[in-house]
Amino acid sequence: MNLLPKSHHEFSKADYWNTFFKNRGNKAFEWYGEFLELSSYLLKYIKPNDDILIVGCGNSTLGMDLYDAGYKNIVNIDVSQVVIKQMVELNRVKRPNLIFEQMDATKMTFVDGKFSVIIDKGTLDALMPDNDKATVALIDTYLAELKRVLKNSGRYICISLLQEHILKTLVASFSSSYAFRVIRCHDAEMKAREQGESTMPVFMVVSTKFMKLLKPILELVFTEGPPIRIPTVEELVNNVTVTQDSASVCNNLYKSSVANEGEVSLDLYRPGDKEPRYTMYVLDQLKLKEKKTYAAFIVPQGREIDWLFSTKEGRQQLLKSAMFDRLIIVTLKRGQEYENLDAVKSELSASVKNFAPASLSTSQIPFLSLSGPGIGKRKICYEGKSIISGSFVVEEIESEEGLFRRLIFLDNQFVVQSEAKLKQVTSRRKKLKYVVDPDFVACEHHIYMTLGLKAALKNKDNGETVIIGLGGGGLCTFIRNYVPQAVVTAVEIDKAVLKVATEYFDLVQDAKLKVEIADGIEYLKTSSNNGKKFSAILFDVDSKDPSIGMSCPPKQFVEPDMLKTVQNCLTDDGLFILNLVARNEKLRNEVICNLQKNYKFLASYKLGEDVNEVIFCSRNERNRKEWKNLIQETATELNERAKSKNPAFAQLYEITSLLNNLKFET
Repeated sequence: MNLLPKSHHEFSKADYWNTFFKNRGNKAFEWYGEFLELSSYLLKYIKPNDDILIVGCGNSTLGMDLYDAGYKNIVNIDVSQVVIKQMVELNRVKRPNLIFEQMDATKMTFVDGKFSVIIDKGTLDALMPDNDKATVALIDTYLAELKRVLKNSGRYICISLLQEHILKTLVASFSSSYAFRVIRCHDAEMKAREQGESTMPVFMVVSTKFMKLLKPILELVFTEGPPIRIPTVEELVNNVTVTQDSASVCNNLYKSSVANEGEVSLDLYRPGDKEPRYTMYVLDQLKLKEKKTYAAFIVPQGREIDWLFSTKEGRQQLLKSAMFDRLIIVTLKRGQEYENLDAVKSELSASVKNFAPASLSTSQIPFLSLSGPGIGKRKICYEGKSIISGSFVVEEIESEEGLFRRLIFLDNQFVVQSEAKLKQVTSRRKKLKYVVDPDFVACEHHIYMTLGLKAALKNKDNGETVIIGLGGGGLCTFIRNYVPQAVVTAVEIDKAVLKVATEYFDLVQDAKLKVEIADGIEYLKTSSNNGKKFSAILFDVDSKDPSIGMSCPPKQFVEPDMLKTVQNCLTDDGLFILNLVARNEKLRNEVICNLQKNYKFLASYKLGEDVNEVIFCSRNERNRKEWKNLIQETATELNERAKSKNPAFAQLYEITSLLNNLKFET
């Protein structure tokens, strides 16, 4: 028998409820959980000597449970005479002083200020299915009656799913002279899940009546701990809405797999925070075991940029390696403080449990992570904003490999713009301090660009070189140390980047290196028009438009006219060296085709694990065998230089692999 209404408009009609309770008989119908699951929240706001009114009581056991718990001053009302008669008969002997009265909550006969507590468990939700004019008029009357019969300092407790129109109605009605608190009833949700029912969030609104408030008091209690004060109605509504959306996702994840979708990602916030504390990626295997297995993987701070964690492909690879049916990958957000791995596990445990699949084979959910110092350490050294690149941070990451400083543009947080390793030295005053290690190369493509530059400047005492794109200055610093004959002009469009490179990455300008703040394209056009020639031109500049499938360089830097301009700026034996990052194969081939139209010699080296490809271009034909010999000789020299600087240092180049993977573009 279908005991639910055919149309939600019937909820406000006495005839509907009379029929409902006749059909249902004496079996209790509980909206949003039973007393056991709600008591830990409810009893915090009710005292034994309170005069309690339960509106729209139906045949819920709430009044009976409160009575048995020692609350004796309880009046239950309902519009249905049928259910009131049932409840009177049910409690006549065991609870003779528990009062049940047939009464319309919009037309109560009680005197003003009679009750210190009014409990509404689902009644407002039943009365307000929509925002129609007639519905709003009914609700205005209903809430006005509740306020009339509530004492000063009394509490209106509304247990509801808090659809947006209901929440806004409650806040508008109660925020002026009532303290307004929204509590999430997790126990009721978990009981519903255990019983296979929908697990939409259940909320309890507690509105405390005052004669007058100087300003609204809006609070949330969504987690353990004290209430969180929310400054505006809009933020309070947004917090509730986000919670509801998240619960809907959790409910779907509990019942089904996301294997076909690839993954689902969610941000986790502390109530009241504007920035997320964690990001969670939920992944499922295509083929599931009979008894599902489930784990959470915590990514240490600073490692979220790794391919394994920052890309969908990488996370799928981690899922396969971990061999769990469902895996949640958790990244820790920049700008947040984390005590240690155990504290993170404790904080995440409830959320991780919420994302568990049905029929989990064990209640113990393992937390996985990388070996090493737990969650790592992250410190933000500087926060800035660039007109060109937007907001950015300079941060320090401590890992098992050492201490690293990074420049991150927040529009693309999974890409490290620049990185330097810090080493400890003794100052003149005999104090320990950290400085940038000039011999460390964070970007592997830098050592191959340097290799090409060294080859281009062979037998030259001074080779004028232009580098388009400065970043933290890592490439410039490495060239200074390994190609001393190079006289470098670095062209950087962003003043903020130069400031960071100087103050945080120890970039030094001198006779061998100067920085020009200019647009790289315009700089080369001007140089071409003035007949300026360079022994080498290097492009190491990233694109701000990730949608085109080429993240380095920007597309306009490799258009035919621009490539012709670069050619005009090279000496006869000069070399154009390009760092190319093109995930789109068609786009990559277009770049190579444009280069072939402007340069007679092209060689490329694709880095093994990275997507970077270093392209060497010459205006003149070069003998391939001679070019390979030159590269081998240059790589040997640079390896020897690295060894002389640090005997324990491994070689920069594995020469056999380098020569085997050097490709000539014809």
